[in-house]
Order: sequence, then C-alpha cells, then structure tokens
Amino acid sequence: MSKIRSLIDCSHVRVFAHLFCLQLGKLMASFLHYKHIVLQILVLSIACSCLHASEPPLTLDYYKSTCPTVLEIVRKEMECAVLSDPRNAALILRLHFHDCFVQGCDGSVLLEDTITLKGEKKAPENRNALKGFRIIDRIKNRLEYECPEKVSCADILTIAARDAVLLVGGPYWDVPLGRKDSKKAGYELVETNLPKANDGLLSIISKFIHQGLSVTDMVALSGSHTIGMARCVNFRERIYGDFTATSGMNPVSQSYLNSLKSVCSADSKSNQNESALDHVTPNLFDNSYYDILLRGEGLINSDQELYSSVLAVQTKKLVEKYAVNAIAFFEQFSKSMVKLGNITNPETYVNGEVRKNCRFVNT
Repeated sequence: MSKIRSLIDCSHVRVFAHLFCLQLGKLMASFLHYKHIVLQILVLSIACSCLHASEPPLTLDYYKSTCPTVLEIVRKEMECAVLSDPRNAALILRLHFHDCFVQGCDGSVLLEDTITLKGEKKAPENRNALKGFRIIDRIKNRLEYECPEKVSCADILTIAARDAVLLVGGPYWDVPLGRKDSKKAGYELVETNLPKANDGLLSIISKFIHQGLSVTDMVALSGSHTIGMARCVNFRERIYGDFTATSGMNPVSQSYLNSLKSVCSADSKSNQNESALDHVTPNLFDNSYYDILLRGEGLINSDQELYSSVLAVQTKKLVEKYAVNAIAFFEQFSKSMVKLGNITNPETYVNGEVRKNCRFVNT
C-alpha cells in the first residue's frame, strides 16, 4: 500500500512540475520579445531544460493488447485519403502541429464549440486554415468498431500525421503512443502559441523553445512546408514586401512573383485564394523547400526569415545543410516529429479520456 501511495504522490508531483514549467515557459516567451538576444538564449536554455525534465508516459506497444490493429487501420484510411487527394497529407500534418502547439498533443484541436466549451477551430489563426477533420472522423469510426473506447483521438492524429508524410515520399518514424484526450480546449492559447506567417525569427524561435523544441527542431519541422498550401492573407505581405529584395531580379523569380500576384491581389478580396508553399514539388515530401529559401523565394515571411534574416546565423547554416542533404533533413525531421508528438498535456493523465467521438467530450 505504501508503494502505491508513493507512486500516486510522485505522479502528482510530476504533473505539478510539468504544469509549472509550462507556465514558466509562457512568461519567458513574453519576456523574449523585449529583451536582448544574449538574455534570450540564457532564458530559453533554462526553459528548454525545464520542459524536458518530465518525459511523457508513452510507449511503442501501448495498444498491443487492447487494439493491436490500430496502426494498420490508420494506415489504410490514410492511404485512401492521400490517394483521393495528395493534399490531404498536408492537411493532417498541419492539424497535428496546431494540436501539439496548443496545450500539448491532446486532440483539443478537434473539438467543436458547445454551450460549455469554446473550441480552437474558430480562433483567428485556425479559422479557414484547418481542414481534414472528416479524415480523422473516418479513422475514429473504424477504430471504435474494432476497438471501442480504446484509442485516443490524440494518438490517432499523431499516427495519421506520420503516415501522411510517409505516403507522399517522406521518412518513417516510430510513434510512441498512450496520449489521452483533453476535456478542454485552448482558444486563447492559439493566438499566443502558434507561429504566424509574418513573425520575425526571434518570435518564431521563442515559440518553439516554449514547447521544448530546439532551433534545429524548428528548422527541420519548418520543412513540412514542402507540402501544403498557404492562403493569400498569409503571404500578401511577403509578395508585396521584400520578395524581390530576397530573390533578386532574375527573370525566373520575377515570373514566379507575377504568378503569385495574379492569385493574391493587394486588397483583401482574394484573402482565401491559395498557392503552394513549395511551388516546385507541391505534393512530394522532399528537401525542395530549402532550395526555395536559398533562392529567396520563400512564400511566407516566417519561412524566408530562416535564411534571410540578419539574425539567421544558426538557421541559415541548417537551411544550407538540408538543401544539399535530403538524408540529413529526413533524419532530423523524424527525430523532431517524435519530440513534437511527445509534447503531451499533463492534465490529461489526471483528468483525460478516450473520446468516443473526436469532436465532442464524452458525456
């Protein structure tokens, strides 16, 4: 009995410590916007060590006895989704990223608004930006038929993101499992936690460090923009701003810029029009994204900042490395995706659940 009591006490201590670290990280993220770079690096390193102090209780064989076919089921559904439209891969990958950056990988991004809950879908940074929810619904329905109330929506989204990357030519990585679904959403955290299209380099770095991710993780994970689309509202400032300054006056870049302007007007009428983040190989997961940055043709400001910012000392070297070495990019991307997926919500291990429907908390 004393051993059990000790384990329970330790579990609560770890949860409390993790919550404390997350709050400390938020304060540091705000602090970083206004202080000197040297102080930023010092504070970021402290925050990073704090965030990594508590490892999430995830395992590779979590569903070995309760739902042994989970990986096969998710893979088959993702194969159908990507075969029907390759762009679905980017939709699922983006959903996973937006989920994990807001109170951890807990499936909160999937929740709908109700009378008692304000979901994350309609937050300004997410509105009109997130799709792919029906794909997750189909996977969940299949799993509820095969293994009722066993596999969390958070785990489904994490596995599906891995399969999405693999199905469009990207790397494979093992996915630790055992996440629980949150009963709450983080509407307000969407605005503060998620990197924005026009963020400067230091702002982007601070948001990744706040999640326990390094600068190397940031540059590698940004490579996910080798697939997917961006809306005009998110790249207008870039193409009517410093695009020519970073890309030069060569005819190829100017032709690309003109095509972007034909899609995205200077006014707000074309806000929802889209263009590929990687205009060279938009449906293939490769290292083309980094070549585009080397040419100064990054579609959104936050991407080009990795290479062209005056502060881009470390990030510029990484961009150059991944542009010429696809294997190095794939290896780091895989490691960084595992770290991203390990950003769990400690509250869910005290008060979480396995949702029956990914859109709603169990009643």
